[in-house]
Amino acid sequence: MTGPVQAEMEDLLRAAFAPVRLAVINDSASHRGHAGDDGSGESHFTVEIEAEAFAGKSRLERQRMVNRALGDLPGQRVHALAIKAKAPHE
Repeated sequence: MTGPVQAEMEDLLRAAFAPVRLAVINDSASHRGHAGDDGSGESHFTVEIEAEAFAGKSRLERQRMVNRALGDLPGQRVHALAIKAKAPHE
């Protein structure tokens, strides 16, 4: 079941990048009781995204692009975010 934070992340990333592949994976259950676990069940995520916008960009540039697209979610409502961004055919 997709929670409201996960759904918002998916919507923001689709709008920003029109990805050919997108997976927003909720990793929160494996971090229950650890630092940053706010009890919401939506504190730790992995984003796997493939979009043409990442072509020719470094790993750091891609991560910054994703973080910008997510606005205040990382650091506010999301404690930890792993980003795997690539261009098609990589």
